[in-house]
Amino acid sequence: MARKTQISKEVILKTALKMLIRDGYSAVNIKTLSKEIGCSTQPLVWHFNNMEGLRKALADYALKYANEKMCPSVDGAVNAFEQIGRAYIKIALYEPNLFQFVFLNGSGCYPAGNANMLTEDKGHAELIKMITKEFQITEQNAGQFLQNTVIYTHGLASFIATGMMHMSEQEIMALVNQTGHNFLIQAGVPLEKITQSYEENQNG
Repeated sequence: MARKTQISKEVILKTALKMLIRDGYSAVNIKTLSKEIGCSTQPLVWHFNNMEGLRKALADYALKYANEKMCPSVDGAVNAFEQIGRAYIKIALYEPNLFQFVFLNGSGCYPAGNANMLTEDKGHAELIKMITKEFQITEQNAGQFLQNTVIYTHGLASFIATGMMHMSEQEIMALVNQTGHNFLIQAGVPLEKITQSYEENQNG
């Protein structure tokens, strides 16, 4: 009977994620990863069988890591949504290899679809209800606001992560905030209501 490996799956995935963030997904393979850990390839094969098995496990691990970064810690639908957007931008700005792997073309975490998938997503549906209640607008308008903001933020983050756009964090966040406020106004929310909601949640 083969002796069980002493290198845990957690150690392997944690190291693979570090390599992914540092060097990009193309640098991660069975040979380079075992060298980074300082072991033979046997523990990796034991846990994941092959590179495809490792890729799938790393995709889940990287997505969990990214989602933890984007978990909001504030009250208020719009402020929570804004915090998620800020974290999303920061991943693109400071961990571009992670952003490309998770949110663009590397991991296969997100299925393709039309724009409706944004408003039909379970988590987004709850956020739409919160925005509807907070600003007393229709769910349709709240959904349009969310859809517009997600598409804009993703596009901006993609430009940043792929090196097509170079801006400071302050400049990027100013764009996101201004555009988000404009989308709320477009959805029928008075500017004073947006400002009031933001200040209340900041002070709360």
